[in-house]
Amino acid sequence: MTFAAPLETKSIRFRARSFVAFTLTPEAPIGAWLEGLDHWIGNSPGYFSGRPVVLDLNALKPGSDEIAALVASLGARGIRVYAIELEGASLGPELPPLLTGAKEATSDGLLAQPGRNGKAGVAEEARKTEAESSERGKETGRPDEGKAEAGKVKAAKPVKTEQEAGAAEPVPAGTLMVKSPLRSGQSIFHPHGDVIVLGSVASGSEIIAAGSIHVYGTLRGRAIAGSEGNISARIFCRRNEAELLAIDGWYTTAEDMEGASRGKPVQAFLEDGVLRVVPLN
Repeated sequence: MTFAAPLETKSIRFRARSFVAFTLTPEAPIGAWLEGLDHWIGNSPGYFSGRPVVLDLNALKPGSDEIAALVASLGARGIRVYAIELEGASLGPELPPLLTGAKEATSDGLLAQPGRNGKAGVAEEARKTEAESSERGKETGRPDEGKAEAGKVKAAKPVKTEQEAGAAEPVPAGTLMVKSPLRSGQSIFHPHGDVIVLGSVASGSEIIAAGSIHVYGTLRGRAIAGSEGNISARIFCRRNEAELLAIDGWYTTAEDMEGASRGKPVQAFLEDGVLRVVPLN
Protein backbone atom coordinates (compact mmCIF):
# COMPACT_ATOMS: atom_id res chain seq x y z
CA MET A 1 0.00 0.00 0.00
CA THR A 2 1.33 3.40 -0.95
CA PHE A 3 0.37 6.69 0.66
CA ALA A 4 0.87 9.95 -1.19
CA ALA A 5 -0.43 13.38 -0.22
CA PRO A 6 0.25 16.13 -2.77
CA LEU A 7 0.08 19.72 -1.54
CA GLU A 8 -2.78 20.81 -3.79
CA THR A 9 -5.33 18.08 -3.08
CA LYS A 10 -4.30 16.20 0.03
CA SER A 11 -4.66 13.14 -2.19
CA ILE A 12 -4.49 9.84 -0.35
CA ARG A 13 -3.25 6.79 -2.16
CA PHE A 14 -2.46 3.29 -0.93
CA ARG A 15 -1.21 0.06 -2.44
CA ALA A 16 -1.49 -3.41 -0.87
CA ARG A 17 1.39 -5.73 -0.06
CA SER A 18 1.55 -9.46 0.66
CA PHE A 19 1.47 -9.06 4.43
CA VAL A 20 -1.01 -7.42 6.76
CA ALA A 21 0.59 -4.00 6.92
CA PHE A 22 0.20 -0.63 5.27
CA THR A 23 2.98 0.86 3.21
CA LEU A 24 3.25 4.63 3.44
CA THR A 25 5.29 6.37 0.75
CA PRO A 26 6.19 9.93 1.79
CA GLU A 27 6.73 12.54 -0.90
CA ALA A 28 8.50 15.87 -0.82
CA PRO A 29 7.82 18.28 0.67
CA ILE A 30 7.37 16.24 3.84
CA GLY A 31 5.46 19.03 5.56
CA ALA A 32 2.76 18.95 2.89
CA TRP A 33 2.68 15.15 2.96
CA LEU A 34 2.21 15.16 6.74
CA GLU A 35 -0.52 17.77 6.35
CA GLY A 36 -2.34 15.43 3.96
CA LEU A 37 -1.86 12.57 6.40
CA ASP A 38 -3.32 14.68 9.22
CA HIS A 39 -6.29 15.49 6.99
CA TRP A 40 -6.92 11.79 6.41
CA ILE A 41 -6.51 10.89 10.10
CA GLY A 42 -8.90 13.70 11.02
CA ASN A 43 -11.57 12.14 8.82
CA SER A 44 -10.84 8.60 10.03
CA PRO A 45 -9.72 8.72 13.69
CA GLY A 46 -8.14 5.50 14.86
CA TYR A 47 -7.60 4.29 11.30
CA PHE A 48 -3.96 3.36 11.93
CA SER A 49 -4.47 2.32 15.56
CA GLY A 50 -2.69 -0.95 16.27
CA ARG A 51 -1.75 -1.50 12.62
CA PRO A 52 1.84 -2.16 11.55
CA VAL A 53 3.09 0.20 8.86
CA VAL A 54 5.93 -0.14 6.37
CA LEU A 55 7.65 3.08 5.34
CA ASP A 56 8.66 3.04 1.65
CA LEU A 57 11.41 5.63 1.23
CA ASN A 58 12.74 4.60 -2.18
CA ALA A 59 11.27 7.69 -3.86
CA LEU A 60 12.39 10.13 -1.17
CA LYS A 61 15.79 8.59 -0.30
CA PRO A 62 16.32 10.54 2.93
CA GLY A 63 19.33 10.35 5.22
CA SER A 64 19.34 8.55 8.57
CA ASP A 65 18.58 11.71 10.55
CA GLU A 66 15.64 12.52 8.28
CA ILE A 67 14.35 8.97 8.60
CA ALA A 68 14.55 9.16 12.39
CA ALA A 69 12.65 12.46 12.38
CA LEU A 70 9.97 11.05 10.08
CA VAL A 71 9.53 7.91 12.17
CA ALA A 72 9.19 10.11 15.25
CA SER A 73 6.60 12.31 13.51
CA LEU A 74 4.56 9.26 12.55
CA GLY A 75 4.87 7.87 16.07
CA ALA A 76 3.46 11.12 17.45
CA ARG A 77 0.43 10.49 15.24
CA GLY A 78 -0.03 6.98 16.61
CA ILE A 79 1.47 5.28 13.55
CA ARG A 80 3.85 2.43 14.36
CA VAL A 81 6.52 1.86 11.70
CA TYR A 82 7.12 -1.88 11.43
CA ALA A 83 9.86 -1.80 8.76
CA ILE A 84 11.49 0.44 6.16
CA GLU A 85 11.92 -0.09 2.42
CA LEU A 86 15.00 1.67 1.08
CA GLU A 87 17.23 0.00 -1.50
CA GLY A 88 20.93 0.02 -0.75
CA ALA A 89 20.47 1.52 2.71
CA SER A 90 22.16 0.56 5.94
CA LEU A 91 20.15 1.65 8.96
CA GLY A 92 21.25 1.88 12.55
CA PRO A 93 19.74 -0.17 15.40
CA GLU A 94 17.71 2.83 16.58
CA LEU A 95 15.57 2.66 13.41
CA PRO A 96 13.05 0.03 12.28
CA PRO A 97 14.60 -2.81 10.24
CA LEU A 98 14.88 -2.88 6.46
CA LEU A 99 12.18 -4.88 4.70
CA THR A 100 13.17 -7.35 2.00
CA GLY A 101 11.19 -9.76 -0.17
CA ALA A 102 7.84 -7.96 -0.06
CA LYS A 103 5.35 -8.87 -2.81
CA GLU A 104 2.10 -7.40 -4.07
CA ALA A 105 -0.95 -8.79 -2.30
CA THR A 106 -3.67 -10.86 -3.92
CA SER A 107 -6.94 -12.21 -2.59
CA ASP A 108 -9.44 -14.86 -3.56
CA GLY A 109 -12.51 -13.33 -2.00
CA LEU A 110 -13.46 -12.72 1.61
CA LEU A 111 -11.59 -11.29 4.54
CA ALA A 112 -13.50 -11.39 7.82
CA GLN A 113 -11.54 -10.46 10.92
CA PRO A 114 -13.48 -9.78 14.12
CA GLY A 115 -12.05 -7.36 16.60
CA ARG A 116 -10.46 -4.99 14.09
CA ASN A 117 -11.64 -1.57 13.01
CA GLY A 118 -10.85 -0.20 9.61
CA LYS A 119 -9.12 -1.78 6.64
CA ALA A 120 -7.19 -4.95 6.13
CA GLY A 121 -5.33 -3.28 3.27
CA VAL A 122 -5.74 -0.84 0.42
CA ALA A 123 -5.86 -1.31 -3.39
CA GLU A 124 -3.29 -0.46 -6.03
CA GLU A 125 -3.47 3.01 -7.53
CA ALA A 126 -1.11 3.39 -10.46
CA ARG A 127 -3.23 4.46 -13.39
CA LYS A 128 -4.17 8.03 -12.35
CA THR A 129 -1.83 11.00 -12.47
CA GLU A 130 -1.47 13.72 -9.89
CA ALA A 131 -3.16 16.16 -12.28
CA GLU A 132 -6.24 13.94 -12.47
CA SER A 133 -6.27 13.67 -8.69
CA SER A 134 -6.18 17.45 -8.35
CA GLU A 135 -8.99 17.98 -10.85
CA ARG A 136 -11.31 15.35 -9.36
CA GLY A 137 -10.90 16.68 -5.83
CA LYS A 138 -12.89 19.88 -6.53
CA GLU A 139 -16.37 20.23 -5.02
CA THR A 140 -19.31 21.37 -7.09
CA GLY A 141 -21.53 22.83 -4.35
CA ARG A 142 -24.77 21.13 -5.40
CA PRO A 143 -27.36 21.12 -2.55
CA ASP A 144 -28.78 18.01 -0.87
CA GLU A 145 -26.03 15.81 -2.14
CA GLY A 146 -23.07 14.36 -0.29
CA LYS A 147 -19.80 16.00 -1.33
CA ALA A 148 -16.55 14.15 -1.79
CA GLU A 149 -13.61 15.23 0.32
CA ALA A 150 -10.71 16.76 -1.58
CA GLY A 151 -8.79 13.55 -1.14
CA LYS A 152 -8.65 10.01 -2.30
CA VAL A 153 -8.25 6.70 -0.54
CA LYS A 154 -7.83 3.61 -2.62
CA ALA A 155 -9.44 0.67 -0.96
CA ALA A 156 -8.28 -2.59 0.16
CA LYS A 157 -6.31 -5.40 -1.33
CA PRO A 158 -5.57 -7.54 1.72
CA VAL A 159 -3.33 -10.56 1.97
CA LYS A 160 -4.58 -14.14 2.04
CA THR A 161 -8.21 -14.53 2.95
CA GLU A 162 -9.69 -15.91 6.14
CA GLN A 163 -13.34 -16.94 5.99
CA GLU A 164 -15.56 -17.25 9.05
CA ALA A 165 -17.98 -20.14 8.83
CA GLY A 166 -21.45 -18.91 7.96
CA ALA A 167 -20.39 -15.28 7.65
CA ALA A 168 -20.60 -15.03 3.89
CA GLU A 169 -21.44 -17.11 0.87
CA PRO A 170 -20.00 -16.51 -2.61
CA VAL A 171 -22.51 -16.79 -5.44
CA PRO A 172 -22.00 -16.98 -9.21
CA ALA A 173 -21.15 -14.10 -11.55
CA GLY A 174 -18.61 -12.54 -9.22
CA THR A 175 -21.12 -11.58 -6.52
CA LEU A 176 -20.49 -12.19 -2.82
CA MET A 177 -23.61 -12.58 -0.69
CA VAL A 178 -23.34 -11.99 3.06
CA LYS A 179 -26.38 -13.50 4.76
CA SER A 180 -25.68 -12.43 8.34
CA PRO A 181 -25.25 -8.90 9.73
CA LEU A 182 -21.74 -7.51 9.79
CA ARG A 183 -20.51 -6.99 13.35
CA SER A 184 -18.33 -4.16 14.56
CA GLY A 185 -14.70 -4.83 13.68
CA GLN A 186 -15.40 -7.19 10.79
CA SER A 187 -13.95 -6.39 7.38
CA ILE A 188 -15.07 -7.97 4.10
CA PHE A 189 -13.09 -7.65 0.89
CA HIS A 190 -14.28 -8.96 -2.49
CA PRO A 191 -12.03 -8.16 -5.49
CA HIS A 192 -14.14 -9.86 -8.16
CA GLY A 193 -17.51 -8.10 -8.24
CA ASP A 194 -20.44 -6.89 -6.16
CA VAL A 195 -21.15 -7.47 -2.47
CA ILE A 196 -24.71 -7.98 -1.21
CA VAL A 197 -25.40 -7.80 2.53
CA LEU A 198 -28.85 -9.06 3.54
CA GLY A 199 -28.63 -7.55 7.03
CA SER A 200 -27.17 -4.43 8.58
CA VAL A 201 -23.57 -3.26 8.73
CA ALA A 202 -22.48 -2.18 12.20
CA SER A 203 -20.39 0.85 13.07
CA GLY A 204 -16.70 -0.05 12.99
CA SER A 205 -17.10 -2.65 10.25
CA GLU A 206 -16.18 -2.34 6.60
CA ILE A 207 -17.12 -3.66 3.15
CA ILE A 208 -14.74 -3.32 0.22
CA ALA A 209 -15.76 -4.46 -3.26
CA ALA A 210 -14.41 -4.20 -6.78
CA GLY A 211 -17.99 -3.71 -7.94
CA SER A 212 -21.08 -2.24 -6.30
CA ILE A 213 -22.26 -2.68 -2.71
CA HIS A 214 -25.89 -3.39 -1.76
CA VAL A 215 -26.92 -3.29 1.91
CA TYR A 216 -30.49 -4.42 2.63
CA GLY A 217 -30.43 -2.91 6.10
CA THR A 218 -28.82 -0.02 7.95
CA LEU A 219 -25.30 0.88 6.84
CA ARG A 220 -23.41 2.27 9.84
CA GLY A 221 -19.86 1.23 8.96
CA ARG A 222 -17.75 1.95 5.90
CA ALA A 223 -18.59 0.97 2.33
CA ILE A 224 -15.90 1.21 -0.34
CA ALA A 225 -16.96 0.25 -3.87
CA GLY A 226 -15.04 0.23 -7.15
CA SER A 227 -11.83 -0.63 -5.33
CA GLU A 228 -10.15 -1.87 -8.52
CA GLY A 229 -10.86 1.31 -10.49
CA ASN A 230 -14.51 0.73 -11.43
CA ILE A 231 -15.92 4.25 -11.76
CA SER A 232 -19.38 2.84 -12.58
CA ALA A 233 -19.71 1.11 -9.20
CA ARG A 234 -22.45 2.27 -6.84
CA ILE A 235 -23.42 1.91 -3.19
CA PHE A 236 -27.02 1.26 -2.16
CA CYS A 237 -28.46 0.98 1.34
CA ARG A 238 -31.90 1.09 2.95
CA ARG A 239 -30.78 3.42 5.72
CA ASN A 240 -27.69 5.59 5.50
CA GLU A 241 -25.85 6.04 8.78
CA ALA A 242 -22.46 5.33 7.20
CA GLU A 243 -19.16 6.45 8.68
CA LEU A 244 -17.65 6.64 5.22
CA LEU A 245 -18.69 5.98 1.61
CA ALA A 246 -16.14 5.70 -1.19
CA ILE A 247 -16.17 4.81 -4.89
CA ASP A 248 -12.98 4.35 -6.90
CA GLY A 249 -11.20 5.92 -3.94
CA TRP A 250 -13.23 9.15 -3.80
CA TYR A 251 -14.84 9.36 -0.41
CA THR A 252 -17.24 11.28 1.79
CA THR A 253 -17.55 11.03 5.57
CA ALA A 254 -20.46 11.10 8.01
CA GLU A 255 -19.94 14.81 8.65
CA ASP A 256 -20.24 15.60 4.95
CA MET A 257 -23.46 13.59 4.62
CA GLU A 258 -25.42 15.33 7.37
CA GLY A 259 -28.70 16.54 5.94
CA ALA A 260 -30.89 15.17 3.20
CA SER A 261 -29.15 11.79 2.81
CA ARG A 262 -28.77 10.73 6.47
CA GLY A 263 -31.14 8.13 7.85
CA LYS A 264 -32.71 7.50 4.44
CA PRO A 265 -32.42 4.99 1.60
CA VAL A 266 -29.62 6.30 -0.61
CA GLN A 267 -27.39 5.52 -3.50
CA ALA A 268 -23.85 6.81 -3.97
CA PHE A 269 -22.18 7.17 -7.35
CA LEU A 270 -19.55 9.16 -9.23
CA GLU A 271 -20.71 11.93 -11.54
CA ASP A 272 -18.27 14.17 -13.40
CA GLY A 273 -15.51 13.16 -11.01
CA VAL A 274 -17.52 14.01 -7.88
CA LEU A 275 -19.01 11.54 -5.41
CA ARG A 276 -22.79 12.01 -5.07
CA VAL A 277 -24.93 10.63 -2.24
CA VAL A 278 -28.62 11.06 -3.03
CA PRO A 279 -31.85 9.69 -1.53
CA LEU A 280 -33.56 6.87 -3.39
CA ASN A 281 -37.06 7.77 -4.55
